[in-house]
Amino acid sequence: MSAVVDTVVRAGSLVKRFPGTVAVRGATFEVRRAEVFGVVGPDGAGKTTLMRMLAAVMKPDEGDISVEGIDAIAHPEDIRQRLSYMPQRFGLYEDLTVDENIRFYADVFEVPRRLREERAARLLAASGMQAFRGRLAGQLSGGMKQKLGLACALIHAPKLVLLDEPTTGVDPVSRRDFWRILYDLREQGVTIVISTAYLDEAGRCTRLALLHRGELRRCDTPDALRSQLPGQMVVVPTGTPQRVQEIVAGLPGVLGVRAVGDAVRVRVDNRSRRTSQIERALEVNGCSGSRVEPAPPTLEDVFLALLQAEPQET
Repeated sequence: MSAVVDTVVRAGSLVKRFPGTVAVRGATFEVRRAEVFGVVGPDGAGKTTLMRMLAAVMKPDEGDISVEGIDAIAHPEDIRQRLSYMPQRFGLYEDLTVDENIRFYADVFEVPRRLREERAARLLAASGMQAFRGRLAGQLSGGMKQKLGLACALIHAPKLVLLDEPTTGVDPVSRRDFWRILYDLREQGVTIVISTAYLDEAGRCTRLALLHRGELRRCDTPDALRSQLPGQMVVVPTGTPQRVQEIVAGLPGVLGVRAVGDAVRVRVDNRSRRTSQIERALEVNGCSGSRVEPAPPTLEDVFLALLQAEPQET
């Protein structure tokens, strides 16, 4: 007998239209309890619209959403009490201190004072912000503001947290701290849905929904998505990536090519067959000594291959 999956969020055939565009086109997916579910896509993919519909602050034009078995469209107020939504521009009050911001959100959610103090201390300790409790929010760095926003969003101990691109523009150290907090929350049984445009960050999620032009193109674990990449990857370390890219792009069996730093990543139909062909082409064209090495696929490789395969608009 198969195990029953504990599903927290169900979204079915969601559609949202705005004048002149369809922001979300028939998105269907489920989010399981205590997972970090990533919604990934470039700017304009529909991530924020999708997150707002899940948070019950925007109604879909078509489709259905349930949270913990409750119809989020018919009963939005019931849903909002069960989750926390942190939009891109979270409403911190910059003329209030860190403590005062947390106290304000605790009062909004009617958190008893004893619980508020206990939770605030724990959240600030987890984010390394104990020493800044008396500092005005307007004087915090971008990364610290995001960590304070998360603390405010968590003060009522929600079991579902929706985060819309929370690390955009945040420094690498703060991004690392932010993700450490998220994984601590997951260990406590909290379900997290996070949207991001950072594909390196997306690899930390348990499952990913790849969104493009409002359509959900793939939904699976990062490892499974990498394994679904058409073809195989090789990399050419080089000091002249633009020149190598020009040479390789037109070769037989090359499915995709892009320069990344001081290397060129190449997607081919058959790695064992194409490696020597690429090396010969590079040597003939004055790039002697360039070696072609096997490389594991990245999520960026997968996403770019997906976009390359779609029909082009005319």
